[in-house]
Amino acid sequence: MIRHLHPYLSWTVLLVCALTQSACELPYVEQGDLAELRERGSVRILVPRYSRRHGLPRSSHPLDFQRQLAEQFVKTIDLEPRFVWVSQHDDLVPALLEGRGDLIAAGLTVTDEAKTTLGFSAPIHHVRELIVTRLGDTSLTEPADLAGRELWVRPSSAHWETAQQLKRDHGVRVVAASERLDTPELLYRVAEGEIDLTIADDFTFTEALSYMPDLHPAFVVGSERPVAWAMRPAAVDLLMAVDSFLAAEDVELRRPERYLGDLPVMRERGTLRVITANSAATYFIWRGELLGFEYDLARRFAEQLDLDLQIVVPPSQADLLSWLVQGYGDVVAASLTPTDERRRMGVEFSRPYHRVVETLVTRSSDDPIDGVEQLADRTIVVRRRSSYWDTVTELQARGVDVRLQPAPEDLATEEVIARVASGDYDLTIADSHILEVELAWRSDIVPGLTLRDSVVHGWAVREGETELLNAINAFIRREYRGLWFNLTHDKYFDAPQRMQEQVTERLAVTGAVSPFDSLFHHYASAVGFDWRLVAAQAYQESRFNPEARSFAGAVGLMQTMPLTAEAYGVDPFDPEGAIMAGVSYLRHQWELFDDVESDERLWFALASYNAGYGHVQDARRLARRMGWDPNRWTGELESVMPLLTRAEYHERAQHGYCRCQEPVDYVRRIREQYSAYTTLLPETPATELGP
Repeated sequence: MIRHLHPYLSWTVLLVCALTQSACELPYVEQGDLAELRERGSVRILVPRYSRRHGLPRSSHPLDFQRQLAEQFVKTIDLEPRFVWVSQHDDLVPALLEGRGDLIAAGLTVTDEAKTTLGFSAPIHHVRELIVTRLGDTSLTEPADLAGRELWVRPSSAHWETAQQLKRDHGVRVVAASERLDTPELLYRVAEGEIDLTIADDFTFTEALSYMPDLHPAFVVGSERPVAWAMRPAAVDLLMAVDSFLAAEDVELRRPERYLGDLPVMRERGTLRVITANSAATYFIWRGELLGFEYDLARRFAEQLDLDLQIVVPPSQADLLSWLVQGYGDVVAASLTPTDERRRMGVEFSRPYHRVVETLVTRSSDDPIDGVEQLADRTIVVRRRSSYWDTVTELQARGVDVRLQPAPEDLATEEVIARVASGDYDLTIADSHILEVELAWRSDIVPGLTLRDSVVHGWAVREGETELLNAINAFIRREYRGLWFNLTHDKYFDAPQRMQEQVTERLAVTGAVSPFDSLFHHYASAVGFDWRLVAAQAYQESRFNPEARSFAGAVGLMQTMPLTAEAYGVDPFDPEGAIMAGVSYLRHQWELFDDVESDERLWFALASYNAGYGHVQDARRLARRMGWDPNRWTGELESVMPLLTRAEYHERAQHGYCRCQEPVDYVRRIREQYSAYTTLLPETPATELGP
């Protein structure tokens, strides 16, 4: 097996070497300074292929902010940025020191120990270390109170040095946490009462507090620590170039804070804060990529203003406008319908950028409703603060004998729809774009009557902030119904429905699953997978169409995301490259679940391939909290994952909203397909690809 080779080398290179059994050239080693990099014409930026430390950003810059910033730096010194992807965060420093890369742009905390081996740039931002305990624990107010308590910290983390000092000075018992437990996981275990204490920086803690309210920052330890980029200590010219760039850009990330002010204030701060909801129609994370119609619009608007984008997600949709008025953000972009009640909260709405219709939603098993008179003695359930409430009260005013029941304000429209589907609620109303997304994923609901035509959506700003409102209106005038807008809208709301599964005819005629069977066998066997499993997965992903594209941007036979294809150095539309990358990525997911028994591990890997490792980990934490087995997929985690569509669960999940019935169905369909293939097909394809 090739797992014993360097963990940060490209799996693509390793696969080629293993399969061809040749002395192929591994990525080059270069330990020189800027002059040597100029000779090669590039700067290699080290990036973790997957970081367990990242969740859904609710109050910070997007995940790829530093990667984009590093790319910008390299271009300013007239060199080509090349990304070198390592398996995980802990591989960054070894790869840098061995000369496999030139710059770590992932934000390392500067410690005394780290400064003995690395050269650090000027700070990207500063952090303070906090002792974190469970909410309600008021026994800790100063370091002396730590005597006899247990402090859980990973030995490889920047907090280990602090923990050892606290042990020497105050008698705290330091527990070496498993390297598999990142800081958010340790915080989760503190919140659940599974461990006593841990240390977190204030950035990580603030982010975690937005979805784990059962935490309490006992006190600050030590002084502020800088977080910076890292280079080899001898690369002094490269370091000077980086510092010059950072000083010119004034990029130090500032802590989230509450402030008011119109567009000039935002330009002075260099940041646009956009308040939105975590839902499939607005903003979510999928396979490690930030997506959403409102998110894409906000990102384009911020780029045109030359401002950094900061996304802010309140605890519930009911808080969107109140958070805006209080100064926690600058604009609300969340598919809001302008109403007089909302304007009375002290906000103004932009010109319309989206038009929908309000549609009645019923169960597919119910008799169809063809007219409003059939609503007699039926109950429509909607949120009191939604525009749907006004729609039903207008129906009642017209004499329609329909009951109106308020839904909890923290329930998203998608969740109300799910409760209609399950029979908990009778009927509801949804905007057509939300319903289109739901219908692409489920078949237990149907659209009914159109109850209101041409409902408009607008962005909201605080009353009186005319410069920002004028800029938004100008942006909408430029973009609305243009090519970019239409493509973005179609990406989320006009995705094609799934094709029906059908492979029996091909098997009967050709004895093969696809034209790519030999490639499946070639690459799957190199990493110890059954080729028929990979074939079943490829069918589920693309129906063996090398040109397939998904709404989220995944492409090719194995539906790899662009960053994943870049990480493996392949063209995802080339069948061989797509299969190589897909198999490598599946193997990478499999290795992440080294604490799961082998007979279940593959299903975890497939779910992670589909939805992303973070959502699977959120489900495992939820399973543990509910008393289910987090290490068993069948009958356990597959029952828990769909709960992450509900706000009561995803608001306390690190990676937020997840349409997690999809990975459950994805794994089930692959298992069924794989079972059929193992019955109908030999283990080795009839035509073997030569070396």
